[in-house]
Amino acid sequence: MIFSKKSNKRSLMMRLLARWQLYLMSLPAIIAVLIFSYKPMYGIIIAFKDFRLNLGYFDSPWVGFENFKRLFSSYWFPIILKNTLTLSILSLIIGFPIPIILALLVNEIKNEKIKRTFQTVSYAPHFISTVVLCGMVILFTNPSQGIINKLIEALGGEAIAFMQEPEMFKWVYVLSGVWQGAGWGAVIYFAALSGVDQSLLDAASVDGASRMQKIIYINFPVLVPTIMVMLVLQCGQLLSVGYEKTLLLQNSLNLQSSEIISTYVYKMGLVNYDYSFSTAAGLFNSLCNTIILVAANMASRKMTDSSLW
Repeated sequence: MIFSKKSNKRSLMMRLLARWQLYLMSLPAIIAVLIFSYKPMYGIIIAFKDFRLNLGYFDSPWVGFENFKRLFSSYWFPIILKNTLTLSILSLIIGFPIPIILALLVNEIKNEKIKRTFQTVSYAPHFISTVVLCGMVILFTNPSQGIINKLIEALGGEAIAFMQEPEMFKWVYVLSGVWQGAGWGAVIYFAALSGVDQSLLDAASVDGASRMQKIIYINFPVLVPTIMVMLVLQCGQLLSVGYEKTLLLQNSLNLQSSEIISTYVYKMGLVNYDYSFSTAAGLFNSLCNTIILVAANMASRKMTDSSLW
């Protein structure tokens, strides 16, 4: 037993020494993660304290789960939870399949110049900043001068105040996100499709398979492991709807549909200076995401043998 432990340690050291260049290259990234991701984690103790700036992290009085009780009993808690889940699930249902479909369709374009042009055009919106995107959305959905309402009126309909109607907010948010992120999300699927064995496609053509049959039975199965990994990652961010875009599109008329966990944390923490309460809300959000991520990873491993760990 002692010999086995010594041999294992020796083999580990030999592997480390054999690949020391790779570990040295990864060292800056490891240090960055430790400094910017793990070091600030001690701040979660604020969620269990009545944090006061003059007393600091460690001298502020403990209040236990009082901040969580305030969160769960607050008027806004069911509203922000519902809105966050609505935006996340809609984005997942609508936004997740679009890059896959786009990649499969563009992969069928035989002209390489047209294919590259289409790829460039499709992922260019990803580089538009959130502020500019929200400005474009507000202009396009303007009830009097917006191009979308002009098109609706040209087709015989009536103008819609998209940004003033709470029920329309989720569709504006999700569809604008799909437009911005579909092309960029398809990049990883383009890379996966490059690994398709050309001989399989040629054999399918000889056997008389149609283009759709080749997509379904050859190209799509190649994407399945990548799809499952991306799905697990997206499930792990189910409650992490970014606050920037939501906050920029938010107004007093659509607040009932646009207030989400991240904007609530921002307002309570940085606007109202209630750091303990906002930390409790953020910690609740992170714990829920962790549970969903682990559950999704376990389900993916059982169903497809593809998982993150």
